[in-house]
Amino acid sequence: MKSKEVQFNKILKDIKSIKIQGARNIAKAGLKAYLLSPFKSSKNKLLNSRPTEPMMHYVLDLAEKGIPQNQILGHFDYAQNKINSKVLKLIKNNSIIFTHCHSTNVINALVYARRKGKKFEVYNTETRPLFQGRKTSKELAKAGIKTTMFVDPALDDALTGKQGTKKPNMVFLGADALLKKGVINKIGSELIAKIAKQNKIPVYIIADSWKYSKTKIPLEQRNLNEIWDNAPKNIKIKNPAFEFVDKKYIKKIITERG
Repeated sequence: MKSKEVQFNKILKDIKSIKIQGARNIAKAGLKAYLLSPFKSSKNKLLNSRPTEPMMHYVLDLAEKGIPQNQILGHFDYAQNKINSKVLKLIKNNSIIFTHCHSTNVINALVYARRKGKKFEVYNTETRPLFQGRKTSKELAKAGIKTTMFVDPALDDALTGKQGTKKPNMVFLGADALLKKGVINKIGSELIAKIAKQNKIPVYIIADSWKYSKTKIPLEQRNLNEIWDNAPKNIKIKNPAFEFVDKKYIKKIITERG
C-alpha cells in the first residue's frame, strides 16, 4: 500500500500537470490530498499548484475548519442538480449551443437536458494546447448529443455561421472564478464573449457558487513546453491559461443559488 506521502504527492502532481482538470474535480482531489496530510504546509502546496482555483481554496478552508468530508462532497451534487434544472429551462428544442474548453457544470447540465428529452446540438473548441475540448466532445457524444468541434482559430466562423454551419443560439461557458466584475475562465473565453456580443448571441456562465472570490485571482501562466517542447532559446513563448471576461459581455451567471 502506498504511503500517505506518496499518495499526496501523486495527487499534487496530477493537479499541477492538469491530469486532473475542471474546478470541481480539482477541488475534490485537493480535499482528498489534504485529508491525507492535514497540515498548513500541505494546504499551501495544493493552492500553489493551481492558483486560479478559488473553489479548491474554499473547500480546503472548510476542511481546515473541521467540516466533515461527506458534507463538503454533498454540496457538489446538490449544486449540480439545482444548476441542471435552471439550464433545462434555457434550452429550447433545436437550439445550437456553443461552448469552450471543458466544464463539468456545463457538460452535466447539457447531458441532463438531453436525458430530459431536449433536442439540441453543441459546437465546441479543440482548446489548445492541451485539447480539453476533445474531452468535452467525447463526453457529449457519449450522451448522444450531436457535437461539432472547431479548431480554435475558427471561433469567429463558428459563432457567425461562416463555415456552412448554422449560427449558435447561445454560448455556455464554465468559470474557474466568479468575481464581482466578471469571471475568469479558460483563455479564449473573452474573445468568444466579445464575438457573441457583437452578434447578439447571449452568453451564460454556468458555475457553482463556491467559485466566487472576493480577492484578486492570479492568472496562471502554464509551462512553455506545452506549446513547443525544446523551443530555441531566442524565441519567447507566452502560454496564459486563463483570462478575465467582463460582466458587460455576460447575459447571466447561473449558479445553484439563482
